[in-house]
This record gives sequence, structure tokens and C-alpha cells, in this order.
Amino acid sequence: MATPSATPEAQAGAAVPEEELAAWLRFALSPVSPKLQRSLLAAFGLPEQVFAQSRTNIASVVGADAANALLAGSNPAALETALAWAGETGNHILTLADTAYPRPLLEIADPPLVLYVKGDPALLGLPALAIVGSRTASTQGEANAEAFAHSLNAAGLTIVSGLALGIDTAAHRGALVAEGGRTVAVVGTGLDRIYPARNADLAREIAARGAIISEFPLGTPPLPHNFPRRNRLIAGLALGVLVVEAALNSGSLITARAAAEAGREVFAIPGSIHSPLTRGCHLLIRQGAKLVESAEDVFEELRARLGNELPPRPGRAKNPRSRRTSGESRPEYGRMPANLAPEAVHVLEALGDAGRDIDSLALATGIAVEALHVHLLALELEGIVARQSGGGFLRLHRPGRS
Repeated sequence: MATPSATPEAQAGAAVPEEELAAWLRFALSPVSPKLQRSLLAAFGLPEQVFAQSRTNIASVVGADAANALLAGSNPAALETALAWAGETGNHILTLADTAYPRPLLEIADPPLVLYVKGDPALLGLPALAIVGSRTASTQGEANAEAFAHSLNAAGLTIVSGLALGIDTAAHRGALVAEGGRTVAVVGTGLDRIYPARNADLAREIAARGAIISEFPLGTPPLPHNFPRRNRLIAGLALGVLVVEAALNSGSLITARAAAEAGREVFAIPGSIHSPLTRGCHLLIRQGAKLVESAEDVFEELRARLGNELPPRPGRAKNPRSRRTSGESRPEYGRMPANLAPEAVHVLEALGDAGRDIDSLALATGIAVEALHVHLLALELEGIVARQSGGGFLRLHRPGRS
């Protein structure tokens, strides 16, 4: 149900009239399983047409118990609360009959009948990549998620994740710091609740600049079984899923499996064989996920799907890691991005023209090795630094601000 604050794109997909939305909500809020609800829609059409059927006709499709539950009606207070919520600025409820309903979700096996959206629903149909991983991520894992999200978002991909702590949080933040940053959070609660509470400020920023979505009714608490279910929406909205860090029992593997079942790409970042946080990624790679070391590895795969929909990234090599080793010609120098952190500039100056390994770079800069890895990864993703075969790093651009 679009509000006056909706973007022109969202307004172009006009929402259903309020009485029709009320029928959808009554239908969706009923104690009938989504599978049986879809059976009724397939048999009779829109919810209003379902409710116009006799009890006998409805029972012939879903059985007597489900027919009785449906016709008993949903909680009137929940229905009124949802309609009032949808009338507030920035809030939307999209139904399967709404032309603004995200097309990517129509491709999955069980799209939600209604989708609650806080923010801009037009983002839900744009090319996107999901980034997921452990809630108890390492510092390096969070740095990887943030750097990949920043680089991929800056090049035109909306970043989708789940608002959880750890990798999800880093991915959302990485997207938001990109110029014109766009990110979508898919949550496992009602949109009138923020979980985890520590991400309340982040959730407000995402709603203001992106979108938060849920299929769960308002008031739904963070029940454990809701989160595996929401993972299929994270996968469904995206062209692919990048798993940054994941243990073998991680919910991120559920998202990856949902992505594969929906025909999406699955990417994974490898890591130490000694870390339990990388074993899930290694399992995915053994099962056929694409191993990625840079944002360009993701672009290479997705450009084949999108053709010209994603613009080429000017001044970038196809794979910064494959740049010059001894005996090869040096790539052309370009001007530095204006938003580099002072420490990153210090790292580049210390690299010089010959490059350095991580230990000598730490001695030259006085920056801790762990922090250096964070800066170097971000610079790699920007195409400013390349990793050499011997483990050293080489600067690809001369210092100087644009």
C-alpha cells in the first residue's frame, strides 16, 4: 500500500485498493499454512474470491479443518494494526497482486503472499547481491564483508543481508558508506520490532536510505524458526549469495542452499584451514560454490547474467591480483579516490614503487598487522593495490587525490 512518500518507481507500481489489501491481510493472517493458502489462490483467484466461496468448496481444496480456520477469520485487531501501519509515511504492504511486488521473489518456490516494507520498495527489484556469514565473525571477516559490500554496491549492486550481528552488520555498513549506498535488510520479526536491539540505529539508517522487509506480521517476536525461513528471501532477492565466514552449522549455509535451489549463484571466501569460521565456506566450495578473492571475481560471474545491466568499472583490471609480477609491464597509473582514510594513504606511501611484504610494511608504517590487512583488502578491492605471488603487495596507482 504505497504512501505519498513512495518513490516515482514505487508509485508506478500502484498498490492494491485498501479493501483489497484488507482481504489479502485477512487471508494471510489466517491460521492456514502458506502452502494451503497458495492452493486456494490457485483454485479460486484473489482472496476476495476465496472468501466468496462456500465452506464446502474451500474444504474440497484444503480440507474441512483449514476451511473452518480460514472462515473463522483473522484477529481483527491485527488486521487494523497492519492497515494503520501501512498508512504511515515510509511503510508499505505489497501483495502478490501488486505490480510493485519484487519480481525476483516471484521466481522462488514459495513467495510470501504479503510483504511488509519499511523504506523504498523500488530497491527490491534492482540487481542485488546477498552477503551473509557468521554472527560471531572475526575482525578480518567483518573487514572482508564491509570491503566487498562497499565495492560491489559502488558498482551498482544493492546489498542484501539479514541485519544480524557480525557479517550481516558489516555488509550493511559497507553498502551504506558507498556513494549512493543501497542496502536491503530481510528480518525474521515483525517490522515494528528491531532485532537485535544493538542494531537499532543501523535499522533506522537502512530504512531511511534503503529498505527493511519481512513476511512476518507486525508484533512477531524473534522466534528461532523464523530465521531459516527468512533466509530464502535473502537468497531470492539476489542474483547470488556471497558467504564470507560460516561454521559448518551456520544458518548462512541454509541461505546458500536456498540460493542454489532458486538458481542463484553461490560464492564463498576461503580462509584458514584451522578456523572453524571458514569450514562452512570450504564445504560450499567443495560442493561447487565459486571461490572468490576479490570483488572482480563476483563481477565476472554476474556480468555474464546481466549483460550490460551492470556498467563496467572504469580503470579497473579484471582481477587486481593478476597484475604485474617481475617481467610484466606496469599498468597505467590513475588518480587516487578522494575518500581514502589517512592510514590507507600512509600504507600506499610506504609501499613505494617496489612493493613490500606485510612485516616490512608494519615496520615502515607502525600499523599493526591485523589493521594493515584491513586497509590492504580495501585497497585491493578498489584496484589500487595488488597482491603478489610471493605474499607481498604492490601499489598500482601513484599518490595524489582526485
